Amino acid sequence: MKTILVAKFVLEANEHVPMKCCHKNVAISYGQKALSHMQMGDVFDDPDSRVIPVICADAACSGVMTRSCFDFIEQAVLAAVSEHLKELDGIYLHLHGASYVEGIGSGDHHMVAAIRELVGPYFPVAVSCDPHGNLTEAYVHNTTFLRSYRESPHTDIAATVQRTCRTLLDLISRPRSVTPVYRKLPLILGGEQSVSADEPVRSINRYMDDLEKDPRILSASWHVGYLRHDCPEAGCGIVVVPNDAASRAYAEEAADRLASFIWERRHEFHYTGITAAPEEALQMALSCDGKPVFLTDSGDNVTSGAMGANTSLLRQVLALPELSKRFLFAAVNDPAACHFLLTQPIGTTTNITLGMGADAHSAPIPLTVTVRYKGTQEGTHMYGEHGDYGDLVTVSAAGKPIDIAITDNNHSFVEKHQIDACGVAWDDYDVIIVKQGYIHPELKEKGALSIMALTDGATPQNTRLIPFKRIMRPMYPLDDI
Repeated sequence: MKTILVAKFVLEANEHVPMKCCHKNVAISYGQKALSHMQMGDVFDDPDSRVIPVICADAACSGVMTRSCFDFIEQAVLAAVSEHLKELDGIYLHLHGASYVEGIGSGDHHMVAAIRELVGPYFPVAVSCDPHGNLTEAYVHNTTFLRSYRESPHTDIAATVQRTCRTLLDLISRPRSVTPVYRKLPLILGGEQSVSADEPVRSINRYMDDLEKDPRILSASWHVGYLRHDCPEAGCGIVVVPNDAASRAYAEEAADRLASFIWERRHEFHYTGITAAPEEALQMALSCDGKPVFLTDSGDNVTSGAMGANTSLLRQVLALPELSKRFLFAAVNDPAACHFLLTQPIGTTTNITLGMGADAHSAPIPLTVTVRYKGTQEGTHMYGEHGDYGDLVTVSAAGKPIDIAITDNNHSFVEKHQIDACGVAWDDYDVIIVKQGYIHPELKEKGALSIMALTDGATPQNTRLIPFKRIMRPMYPLDDI
């Protein structure tokens, strides 16, 4: 019987927003319910495997996590490891790689180091993670096996999780010495410049797929990194895991070749799809004959930790003198406005102020609106999210063909069912404005046109605009290397 302890902790923490990530921002589940969010499929369903599920703590994309919130999550995992250590054969962790905690730094790194201290240097610990996370050599070497998703957007999460879990079972069944190889590149990229359908990422993924066909290599991963908090570990990282100790030297060579392959293509990284300044992007949307056009407010990208509270594009649309096309904003995060509107009956026309006023980008706008629908946000199925993800109210702006979904948090709207949950049909709109960077698959397939508006905010797409002070230098493209 192989006994595996499993846990999930994911947070993409943006330090450039005023909010902190605390308990209320984390979807926490335990036991069998936690398993339903881990996307492990039937890997552990055989009679010879036993799973001990501890916790699924999904903070999605938010601000820096409070120490008390992280301590609660970490202690749940460490207590379970301590309690079951004598019966365990391995540990599986689903982490992100871009968490950041007050007074600690990376929560992922802290948790894995604490687990390694409990279990000793040889115990099998396997990690699946997001490629938009930061690595260090110590973190990588505290794992036995580490594999990141290939695809961005992350359509291969379940496949990566299940691959990692199967590898862990193999490492338990056939014990051997495995030490991952790590390389750091002086390259810092945003997710919008590293979409897997585009070059050079497509070729990089093929290169790693070929490496993994070699029986000497268990896995090869390229971590784009995360640039929304300023830290020494920021930047691209590479992990190549050998199949055994005898293959370690070959894995070192493979990691060097992979690093060179990526570095030689550093000038090829580019924004995916169509990008434009906000005014130009709006005019392109208005000029399109087809519908719907998806316009992404990339400076307020909630899938990279922004608050989703910016009202800049809304102000821009409201200022148009004549507006014949119908707009949906999905969504604007304003808890005060959302909770007030929840008290109003459907069909009520009322005055509100929309905009949190946290900064110039989220400046309040006085509006007269009619309440169309009240409901709850739905999770992103791609990320294994199911259930209630917060309140929403959909309103129509008086005198304008504009509908706005107003929410009480910064959750993303990247799949059709999430827009359906607003009580509207996307076929009714000419232009749908969402808080994303790169467009996600269902929206891209549906859209007559998709445009990334290069808006200002907490997630600027121009890396040179971010005031890094703690990262390794020189670093491309900040420096000419």
